[in-house]
Amino acid sequence: MTRKIIIDTDPGQDDAVAILLALASPDEIEVLGITAVAGNVPLALTQRNARIVCELAGRPDIRVFAGCEKPLAHALVTAEHVHGKTGLDGIALPEPTMALQDSHAVDFIIETLRREPSGSVTLCPLGPLTNIATAFTTAPDIAPRVAEIVLMGGAYFEVGNITPAAEFNIYVDPEAAEIVFRSGAPITVMPLDVTHKVLTTRPRIEAIRAIGTPVAHAVAQWTDFFERFDMAKYGHDGAPLHDPCVIAHLLAPDLFTGRHVNVEIETGSPLTRGMTVADWWGVTQRPKNAQFMGDVDAEGFYTLLTARLARL
Repeated sequence: MTRKIIIDTDPGQDDAVAILLALASPDEIEVLGITAVAGNVPLALTQRNARIVCELAGRPDIRVFAGCEKPLAHALVTAEHVHGKTGLDGIALPEPTMALQDSHAVDFIIETLRREPSGSVTLCPLGPLTNIATAFTTAPDIAPRVAEIVLMGGAYFEVGNITPAAEFNIYVDPEAAEIVFRSGAPITVMPLDVTHKVLTTRPRIEAIRAIGTPVAHAVAQWTDFFERFDMAKYGHDGAPLHDPCVIAHLLAPDLFTGRHVNVEIETGSPLTRGMTVADWWGVTQRPKNAQFMGDVDAEGFYTLLTARLARL
């Protein structure tokens, strides 16, 4: 059964790979639209990058919408130090020719969730949660209509990658994350604890490069670029492919294991702002509100990713 999704994203090389994985899987996933948000780079670049990726995949029919250009309550923090000045550094790709949609991303999210049957649309946020939170605040009736939110963000054991306590996507807009985690919608979280286990080792990336298509070449070039940061920072053999874990979970949920726990978002403390406080051991009485993943079959993940990229 095909799953209808909206990808909310701030591309970012790993976001781009996630989009490609979704577009390579039409039997399982119908991408209703892609909504861009400011995050890894500013909005002008994220909406551009989303269209570049769609055209690379041969899917200029996918509708791309520009959304919120800044977080709800604070100045935008970006990650050019990881992704480069364009967000897709590593390979030169043509400027997109497909049109950016006129509607605002938030309006598209609201209209789609109201139009489609209740419980039929999954939201897949790959960046800060500003667009999703704004939609839920503007139209509270839509949260109960969401089938599931599968997002990349947060951490438990791994803790932070942008501060000692916080993962980047949640840190950029913790007020938005708080709204989403308290919305009552079913939530599945792909935290750093999972994504840091799907590393871009040489054999894995060379297997993708060997596909020999423009898509495979772009993916290999992107990972060659951004893995330098994580390898230097963490001493790993490669870089984590964070965002494709969201799409992989839709395609092969058995690759992932986790727990249904309570997750609260720290918004007040300057020391731990953006921290995802996951009650992994059930030491509080707070209601469980998220399936928080903790482990992944990394080889199975790369087998899936390589096979699907070969379709494009």
